Amino acid sequence: MECEPLNPGLFFKNPHLMTIAAALWPRGRSGQPNSRFRQRYFQLAPDVQLLAECHIESKHADHPTLVIVHGLEGSSRSPDILNLSTKAIAAEMNVVCLNLRNCGDTLHLCPNLYNGGMSEDVLKVLEELRTVDKLTNIFLVGYSLGGNIVLKLGGELSSRAVHLMRGICAISPAVDLDACVTAIEQGLNRFYEQRFLIGLKDKIRQKARLFPGKYSIEKLNLVRKIRDFDDTFTAPDGGYSSAADYYAKCSSLHVLDKIAVPTLIITAKDDPLVPFNIFSSEKLNNPNIRLLAPEHGGHGGFLNCSPTSRDSDIFWAENRVIQFCDAGSRD
Repeated sequence: MECEPLNPGLFFKNPHLMTIAAALWPRGRSGQPNSRFRQRYFQLAPDVQLLAECHIESKHADHPTLVIVHGLEGSSRSPDILNLSTKAIAAEMNVVCLNLRNCGDTLHLCPNLYNGGMSEDVLKVLEELRTVDKLTNIFLVGYSLGGNIVLKLGGELSSRAVHLMRGICAISPAVDLDACVTAIEQGLNRFYEQRFLIGLKDKIRQKARLFPGKYSIEKLNLVRKIRDFDDTFTAPDGGYSSAADYYAKCSSLHVLDKIAVPTLIITAKDDPLVPFNIFSSEKLNNPNIRLLAPEHGGHGGFLNCSPTSRDSDIFWAENRVIQFCDAGSRD
């Protein structure tokens, strides 16, 4: 796969400006909810449902299908996911934009919280798409925390993955949860941490109203950092003894060497939230993994100030995902 070079220009060589600008950049109609989306509920357990926004055409059952998983406190309506899904539909691909548990206004659909290790949820969705919809050309795409989840699933499945999917794409994946949480606690990154905490704490307040007695809002007073939140809420809810236990068991880094399908990891060397030294691990010495790591890009930013005619817009990472899935479906 030939790669369009990324030119951030002078302004976006600052990783924080790149990260924030990409989140706020106007996307026109491609960043709006698609009128062709259909809401679909995946029943994972008697008391657990996931909501997805889908565009699946039976006549395109053999075309690439992108199952897209958002990041921390995102949803199927996050601008980058809407933009990517619109591009995929324009390329006659099927799209399943999946909301993790409680995300996308789905707090009422399950009693639990979501976490970065819920690869089993994605697996159940894949199995239904294969058996019910007869989709044969599936690619997993994950952003940040969602990137960790899809890579974790690929490693856990190992050689079995070839029967369920054609490939995996991960953008700015948080493959080492402890390292990423440590990074977000430092310096200017505290801005992002506090933004995330606002949403996470609000979810606990809403869950406490929906499921009386299950969550203690009084404990929110103890939460000052993401690590505090995970120690107090995420870890015990997921069956882990502590935040450290949760991070150790749910980081995909430990299983990257077992991935057996073509995999594209896109990360920036200046990502403020996902330290690039993580990707020097020998676990990435896997011939099935291709690492695209431009010098600049921030966290999920990747704005290309000088796109060539090959790319339709400045959203470099999204265009690489479409290119990867299109090429992979033909192999």
